[in-house]
Amino acid sequence: MFNYPLRKEELIVFLDTRYERMVFEDALYSLCDAGIIHAVDEFYSLQKNIFLAERRKKGNERAAKKLKTAKKIARLLYGFPFVTGVAVSGSLSKNYADKDSDIDFFIITKPNRLWLARTFMHLFKKISFLAGKEHWLCMNYYIDESALEIKEKNIFTAIEVITLHPFYGNSTFKKFFTVNKWSKSFFPAFFPRINAANDIRKGIVKSLLEPVFDNRMGDWLNRMFMTITIKRWKKKADDHQRSYSGELMGLDGNEHYAKPDPSNFQQKILLRLESETEAMMLRWESANSA
Repeated sequence: MFNYPLRKEELIVFLDTRYERMVFEDALYSLCDAGIIHAVDEFYSLQKNIFLAERRKKGNERAAKKLKTAKKIARLLYGFPFVTGVAVSGSLSKNYADKDSDIDFFIITKPNRLWLARTFMHLFKKISFLAGKEHWLCMNYYIDESALEIKEKNIFTAIEVITLHPFYGNSTFKKFFTVNKWSKSFFPAFFPRINAANDIRKGIVKSLLEPVFDNRMGDWLNRMFMTITIKRWKKKADDHQRSYSGELMGLDGNEHYAKPDPSNFQQKILLRLESETEAMMLRWESANSA
């Protein structure tokens, strides 16, 4: 659905059931013979379009370069107070990037300090607008350590969980993947990057500021920033405001998470997947009955 053809090995690890290699390859060749799947260069696609293979290769090359930039930014973000884990999400976590792709970050914080950490980080992001680098700091999904489980459990969120690219906070992400092991029921052959992150010492800023706000004043500020931010999000949603990329503003949050509203995008993708899967099954049945 994202015009991203896959290699044979990728098809295997993204199946919802483990199959013997011979069974898998027989099924793949049958689908190719029926014209439902097409071999395009070294990839397999639902469209017979060589451009998609070239697009993917260029996107992978751009992603390799952008991931180096993302790691540097992740180290900077990890240095903010109360941040315990930083990972790349979105298309870049799938090793793909367009020319103007954002760098999306998934961030884990200490319990009951999410909104303090987020406020510090978004104040810093304001500076990035002056340099025209705001697309490098898309910190659009936060959770805290007391609520590591992703509540929406479906194929969309499972892919997002297992393809996360952790950079810093290895011990935190080990807990995260353990709590979200439900994602393995969707993709039992896929192994998340559990040991990909680094644990590094606290920087000066984190060491100095965390003790200052690790008290009742910090509790009060965390609640205040949450209330102000969610109220502002609601107003933007009610006014049908759009982001700088043209998307309708849809954000959701509580004490333990701040994230995009799944109804704005996730449900559309799931409905489209269901529709296209049904259409594909009809084509397969038609090919077998011919």
